[in-house]
Amino acid sequence: MTTEESKSDQIRISTVTTDKKQYLSLLLIGDEQESMIDRYLERGEMFVMMSSAGSPLAVAVVTDEGDGVLELKNLAVAPLFQRKGFGQKMIDYLCRRYKHRFHTLYAGTGNSESTVSFYLSCGFVYSHTVADFFTANYDHPIVENGVMLKDMIYFKRHIL
Repeated sequence: MTTEESKSDQIRISTVTTDKKQYLSLLLIGDEQESMIDRYLERGEMFVMMSSAGSPLAVAVVTDEGDGVLELKNLAVAPLFQRKGFGQKMIDYLCRRYKHRFHTLYAGTGNSESTVSFYLSCGFVYSHTVADFFTANYDHPIVENGVMLKDMIYFKRHIL
């Protein structure tokens, strides 16, 4: 793991290059099926946000999709630290880190009101929908905030 110089409010964001599955419990918050995580974990770049006490607060995995496009494959914040701005800090960090190499960051999610509003509040706009993504790719129903997910909703943000 290499540490990036991104310290604010007593947090540190580091790149995880080996033993990425040590954070599997956090990754499963962002994507609840391990076989789906396995599809992108090794080809993606992974980041962990740590508290000053050394506790993992959040993780993110991004992949290079070519032609200046970066995709956020997983973003998860530990339950005790949700709704405190750490997810938005991670997205802002990723945009700063990649602004010279990429022009667009995509994020796919289910049609849950809280998740959609989160991405909109982070500067994303609706891009497109992949019909039946969750029902076709997961071995069990995915339910988020009482809503059974069917389609993948993609949002995009221009990286400035």
